[in-house]
Parts: sequence; structure tokens; C-alpha cells
Amino acid sequence: MRRVTWIHGPGRDASLAFCWVPLAIAAVAVQGRPHLLAGLLSAVLLLSLSHQPVTLALVYGDAARFREHKVLFAVAPALAVAAVMFGLGVSLVVVAVVAGLWNAEHTLMQRYGIARLYGRKAGDDRGALEKPMLVSWLVVAMVAAAANPRTPRYLAQVDVGEVNHRGIQLLAHLRPEAVVALLPAVGAAALLTGRWISAERAAGDANPAKWLYLGATAALVLVVCLDPVAGFAAYVGAHAVEYFVIVKGATGRRAANGAGGLVGRVTRSPIGATGFVAATAVGALVVLVVIERVSSFTVATAVYLSVGALHIFYDGLIWKMRTPAVARDLAAAPPLAGVGVSPG
Repeated sequence: MRRVTWIHGPGRDASLAFCWVPLAIAAVAVQGRPHLLAGLLSAVLLLSLSHQPVTLALVYGDAARFREHKVLFAVAPALAVAAVMFGLGVSLVVVAVVAGLWNAEHTLMQRYGIARLYGRKAGDDRGALEKPMLVSWLVVAMVAAAANPRTPRYLAQVDVGEVNHRGIQLLAHLRPEAVVALLPAVGAAALLTGRWISAERAAGDANPAKWLYLGATAALVLVVCLDPVAGFAAYVGAHAVEYFVIVKGATGRRAANGAGGLVGRVTRSPIGATGFVAATAVGALVVLVVIERVSSFTVATAVYLSVGALHIFYDGLIWKMRTPAVARDLAAAPPLAGVGVSPG
């Protein structure tokens, strides 16, 4: 029997699943007008940048969470800065490629985590099918973006930062190989998607709410394939919006369950979880922008990339839904073996 199990409710969940649509429409509307497109992409990149430091606040502002990996959390910032500085000294192109691929995979894993949250709440354990399916969709999107001649032409009109610019140059260089690889990538994605659909239908316990979310994800991937610029804005922007919403809910529940530390005290104060997330994001963004204005390109880039690396790495540690406390914070059902979530 199919049971619809939402995370927040049908209206809010549908809005979250399709929160990328306004960004995609806006990007399509302003293409051909470089100043407006540059402003939109800059806003999306700032939105993306603002969500990353929230993870650091969750780690260093919660003593109980910090103690879970205290040695690692203590040394990781220095290691991240050292690794980024070494990479910048070797090749900015290599740093751009690694950062781009890691961020793309990280964003996809957040979508996988949300899909698993829907599945888990309905009692299914088909994550082993969903992860490779989603990875295949990402591969199709990346290959299609590289094969699309409009990608470098549109993005060349705007300033997306030196690191992103180097990645765009590489995409243009790889276009002939991407054109050849596109059909096999689509075939593999179709095969994996068909296998997942068959398993869902055979099990008889599929959660329609999960289908709605994955359908929205598939539509987003299609937009990336058809219009890489609109897809980039939608993919990156929606990731940050989803993260804010999930962290707000999890932080509020964690505080209600008695979590201590600065995060718990602030969340239980009149500003609540929304105020904590907003103040952290805006405050950190102001600091990062000031660093960019007063320091050199190398220093500012090292700081940005280090914060991003720590955000991705820490999310993989603190959002494991197989952990009872995390499952409780996410309002998930009792853990299923081998199922995890990474909402950042």
C-alpha cells in the first residue's frame, strides 16, 4: 500500500522541490543582457557562499557535536587551508576542476539525502538503487553542459570568478570528447532509472512524495542539459535554499531536545532557528566579502575554498541519518541499515 509521507507538508515540500524554477526562469529571461545575467549569477553565488559557513557554526557552536570528532574538527581548518594553498601553488585549473566536481557531487548528495529521507519515512531501503541513478543524472548533466556550445559563450559574458572561469575554459576544451560521450551517458542513466522504477513498482510501498521530489530533480537535470546557464543558477541556488530549510528544522528540533552550546541557546532565544540560520549566513557572508575587498586574490580564494571544503567535509560527518540523534533531529523514522543523509 502506498502511503504519502511528507517532510513538512504537501505545500511546503512541493515548493522546496521546485524552488529552483524561479531561478531558472530568471536566468532564461536575462540571457542576452550581460549586466542582468551577471547580477543574477553573482546573487546566486553569494547565496551559495552564505550557506557554507552555517555548517561551521553547527560544529563549533555545539559542544556535543564537536566532541564527536574533536581532534578532526580541531585540525581540519589548518589542513584545509594548507591543501588549498598547495593546490593554488600547483595549478589554478586543477583547483577549479576539483572544486567544481566536489561541489557538484556534494550538491547531488544533498538531493540523494532528501530522497532517502522521504523513502525512510515510508519504510523503503532502496538507496542502493537511487544513488547510482542520481549520479548517472549528474554525469549526463555535466557531459551535456560540456557538449553544449552555448555554455562557454554565455558564461564568457559575465564575471563568475577566476576559479569558475578556469573551469569554463576546460569545459570548452573538452567539448569534442563530451559530444562523443553524451549518448552512452544518456543510455546508462536510462538503464539505471528504469531499474529503479521497476523496483519501486514491484515493492508496492513507494512514497509519492519521494517521486515528486525526484521528478523535480529530473526536471532540473533536464534544464541543465538544455540550458547550462539557467541550469547552473537553478542547481546552485536551490542547493543553498534546501540547506537553509533543512538545517532550520533540524536545529530547532535539536534545541527543543535540550542541545546545549551557543547554537542551542541562540535557537531557544526569541530569534529562534530561523534567526540563528539567517544571522550566521549573513554575518559570515559580510566577513567573507570584507576579506575579498581587503586582501589579495590568493588569500581570498584560499579562504573561500577552505570554507567550502570544510562545509562539504563536515556535512559528511554530522548528517548521518543512521545515527539516532541525527535521525531524531531530521524527524526521520527509526534508522534503516546503511541509510544516510547529507543535507548540505
